[in-house]
Amino acid sequence: MNPLELAREYMNLVFTTCELDHLRNILAEELSFIGPYFTYNKAEDYIDSLKADPPEAFKHEMIKAYEDSTSACLVYRFWKPGIHTIMTQIFEAQNDKITRILLVFDTGAFRQK
Repeated sequence: MNPLELAREYMNLVFTTCELDHLRNILAEELSFIGPYFTYNKAEDYIDSLKADPPEAFKHEMIKAYEDSTSACLVYRFWKPGIHTIMTQIFEAQNDKITRILLVFDTGAFRQK
């Protein structure tokens, strides 16, 4: 899969099907996840964090999607009860696996909850 296909599959697994265990099929074991609140250096740790606080009632609407030979960028509207904000995720990929995710959003929307 190319980087954009991997990014879209990630969004499907997290936002649509919530089949979090299937993330292992597209995440590199040594995944680097960097977000405003959490950082992980292993796919298993990241998946465990999602399972501990499941993405229930999460919704998104894609604004833009871009890719180059090794990465994809998704910009989307994000909703969950009481929260609405714009999010951006950059996915780096190698050997048909996501190796790095950078999640960027305004944390103020979460503090106003």
